Amino acid sequence: MLCDSSNSCFLIIDVQEKLTAAIPDKVINRLRNNVSTLIQASNDLDIPVIATAQYPQGLGAIEPFITDALDEEDAMFDKTCFSCLDAEGFTAHLQKIGKKQVIIAGIEAHICVMQTAAELHEKGYEVFVLTDAIASRKLGSYDNAIARLSANNVQLLTTEAVLFEWLRDASHPKFRTLSKLIL
Repeated sequence: MLCDSSNSCFLIIDVQEKLTAAIPDKVINRLRNNVSTLIQASNDLDIPVIATAQYPQGLGAIEPFITDALDEEDAMFDKTCFSCLDAEGFTAHLQKIGKKQVIIAGIEAHICVMQTAAELHEKGYEVFVLTDAIASRKLGSYDNAIARLSANNVQLLTTEAVLFEWLRDASHPKFRTLSKLIL
């Protein structure tokens, strides 16, 4: 039920130039801020980060604020499939890092985020979707994704919630540094 930093990975789905341009500014700015916060927290807590790009030839590259912040051991996958699990090498990488909790952010909530979360859940992963770090071009599509994820036992939480679940205690050595990202 709670995110555990020793058993988590952070998956950022399809935050790409042409997709982000189609999202309302207020929504995409919130997504960018929250994804940045969790990349920094992941780096500080040694949590693996995985980023994907849906058909980058047509939809553009993963946004630089993500690629510039990734560590050497983090992974990126290009794909044409909607579920990340069907991307070449993705499932093998997930098995290699050995984390059973997948924290998900990204675009679009009702397509790639939804299909990936559903398939990860079916395969026995604990799946957590960040409601303040996912987006769709249309609010109705976002709302539908949230309803479907909730109905299918995917944990819904916020960036702040996952950060404090990863820290667990104000005495954590990274608490002061990481709590400043959101307080």
